[in-house]
Amino acid sequence: MKKSLLLLLFIFSISVFAQNNTTYWQQHVNYKMEVDFDVKTFQYTGTQQLAYTNNSPDELQHVFYHLFYNAFQPDSEMDARLQSVPDPDERMVTNIGTRFNPKYESRISKLKPNEIGYLKVLSLKENDKTVKYITEGTILKVNLNKTIKPGETVIFDMVFEGQLPVHIRRAGRNNEDNVAISMAQWYPKMAEYDFEGWHANPYIAREFHGVWGDFDVTINIDKKYTVGGTGYLQNPQEIGHGYEDPSKELKIKKGNKLSWHFIAPNVHDFSWAADPNYTHDVLKTEFGTELHFLYKNDEKYKQAWTEVQPYVEKALNYFNENIGEYPYKQYSVIQAGDGGMEYAMCTFITGGETLGSIRGLIYHEFAHSWFQQILATNESKHSWMDEGFTTYISTLASNKIMKGIEVVPNENSYKSYFYAVNNELDEPLTTHADRFNTNAAFSIGSYTKGSMFLSQLNYIIGKENVRETIKKYYTDFKFKHPTPNDFKRVAEKVSGIQLDWYLNEWIETNHTIDYAIAKVDAKTVTLARVGKMPMPIDLKVNYTDGTIEEFYIPLRMMLGKKATTATVLNDWAWAYPTYTFSVSKEIKSIEIDPSFLMADIERTNNVYELQ
Repeated sequence: MKKSLLLLLFIFSISVFAQNNTTYWQQHVNYKMEVDFDVKTFQYTGTQQLAYTNNSPDELQHVFYHLFYNAFQPDSEMDARLQSVPDPDERMVTNIGTRFNPKYESRISKLKPNEIGYLKVLSLKENDKTVKYITEGTILKVNLNKTIKPGETVIFDMVFEGQLPVHIRRAGRNNEDNVAISMAQWYPKMAEYDFEGWHANPYIAREFHGVWGDFDVTINIDKKYTVGGTGYLQNPQEIGHGYEDPSKELKIKKGNKLSWHFIAPNVHDFSWAADPNYTHDVLKTEFGTELHFLYKNDEKYKQAWTEVQPYVEKALNYFNENIGEYPYKQYSVIQAGDGGMEYAMCTFITGGETLGSIRGLIYHEFAHSWFQQILATNESKHSWMDEGFTTYISTLASNKIMKGIEVVPNENSYKSYFYAVNNELDEPLTTHADRFNTNAAFSIGSYTKGSMFLSQLNYIIGKENVRETIKKYYTDFKFKHPTPNDFKRVAEKVSGIQLDWYLNEWIETNHTIDYAIAKVDAKTVTLARVGKMPMPIDLKVNYTDGTIEEFYIPLRMMLGKKATTATVLNDWAWAYPTYTFSVSKEIKSIEIDPSFLMADIERTNNVYELQ
């Protein structure tokens, strides 16, 4: 009896261990789609065959698709959010008040039936058998006939139709530059399922999350239109439009439409744009990557869009060296969309009447090809990782390319964060991208505070360690869905410093940093932690004899220290609000954090001057 019980307990313990010893996995999709687009009505019909592989340890009873274009309809959740948020995106609203007393009206609420966007699934089969589904706004829920078992691949066959909306946000018809067609998030897209479960979030405003896979897409469209976007064109000699090999015979198909056939391997999205008046330039780089530029054939755009091309190659060189090599053979910069928005193997950019108006924007969007399109974080939940890391690395690239200097974004870049703190707008970066109280809080948090995560990491573990962390992070997690903890663990392994406290304080709370020089008595100094967030301390001391000495106080929770030439003092434990140390000479002045990399919200108490 006892032996049987022990055996059962042993088997149970082995089972529990196995369940808690899972390794990384991610789902896989293989899309084959063909769409027929009517350039007069902006409507399209399509077929989609999707091979979905369940690499999870779970049996799936449902699957979910995103139907993004359903957001561009009156009374949608996106429309409702525009009418309730205090600072709506000005591209998406009309000011019916005055400049000094604005009153915003949602543009979506005024769309007519022939102007709205929609995606309608007309039929769906699971392994050749009709399957039931329901549409809930921008989400399609599919009740499977049979569960999808771990390791199993299921084929979904779909017929769908869509309408491209008037350009409100990101995608749409006839944007502000008069580009005819911007097709982003245009097809029924399988939602991501990962260790957290399904990410079937409604499309309200923000970012995206997609399943890694391969795309085979054929676009039938009016032969006058040039198409650019994700993937490699498979039939350039049939298409022309600047894609063909001049040494080979061009065979234009007869009829009113051309069939553009693209293949995109190992991506998590597919986007495209089309216009009858595109200029198409190709720049072959020293890395072998072809850079494609598609922009309006208009005299006001020609100079800037031509001048920016070598700068994009310089950005490619910088990112390849400082993150990791771009893995695809092609990247396209396309005049489309609004502002700038990153997609797989391409970006949509508006404007370009001057070089300065698009160069920095392209740097940022191009950097997204690494931080999001290859390091595919869930940007709905961790928007600070793609927007913040992109802001950081594109700023470094711009400083190097434009000024010839390598300067870590510092206090001058922190102003919007300080503004958010002082105006009580700051929210924890764990907030879902759609659910920040204000657009300002989302933007400042994701772009500025996210970038500051890396800037301050230079202060904590050292510049060279940050550089190596970014490169190892890319090597270890490209073509995956890394989490904040994944990046933290890479930084810990590279630096030998414990960083859980930093991830928690900076990302999961809205605690602030404020250190002060509390007292100076002859040769004895007392520092105080005024803010809740702890940090290590760099100090610069000027003595009355004209000499200078730098000091470094590690934070005890780091259980390590950065490489430094400064005099290293005993560590400072977070629980102690003050810290006292002595020097050997008479003090003239002291400054906390002379690098300005620490986001200290009150710098007036960082400096002491002998009176």
